[in-house]
Amino acid sequence: MTKWGAVFDWDGVIIDSGRFHEKSWELLAQEEGRPLPENYFGRGFGMTNQNFIPGVLRWTEDPREVARLGDRKEELYRQLIKKEGIEPLPGVKRWLKSLQAEGIPCAVASSTCRLNIVTALELTGLQDCFSAIVAVDDIRRGKPHPEVFLRAAEKIGMPPARCVVFEDTHIGMEAARAAGMRVVGVLTTHAAHTLEGADRIVGRLDELTVAEIAAWF
Repeated sequence: MTKWGAVFDWDGVIIDSGRFHEKSWELLAQEEGRPLPENYFGRGFGMTNQNFIPGVLRWTEDPREVARLGDRKEELYRQLIKKEGIEPLPGVKRWLKSLQAEGIPCAVASSTCRLNIVTALELTGLQDCFSAIVAVDDIRRGKPHPEVFLRAAEKIGMPPARCVVFEDTHIGMEAARAAGMRVVGVLTTHAAHTLEGADRIVGRLDELTVAEIAAWF
């Protein structure tokens, strides 16, 4: 079977974390006494906090204040998932085990921070499914820049042209295309008709087979 690499966005692809992220922004806004713009969450989904706080929330452009706010928001998020628990999305475990069985290298490439990913991996028992993690801590430019995906490909030793990105956001799909990778769109965040750039669209990852993806190469 043709060798290829699997690169996964995290939130909305591996775990259903949207409500926890939204709630943590609400808690932070309450703590700080700051407003949340209409549809802020939908407009900023997939962005780094570095871009989201000044660009969507418009709370501040001071880098140190952006960092402080972002760190506190992620702390609130981790408190929530530890308290309430979090599970992989339906079909995720089955798909990851299929990839493991075929020796397909897997990486996480996400706009969230490493500690969030590590915490959720421990809570879901998926620690052994990924050989590499590239988080926002590891990059200088967030999506739609392709850096996070290019770094992930490098870490699993695969050229970008032999990688498939699993994404649920428009901004992430744009980044994957810019990296020169194939894209599977996951229907957790956006409607199918809006994911025009995807090579394949699925409701859950275990709709796929390893042979089907391998045939792309």
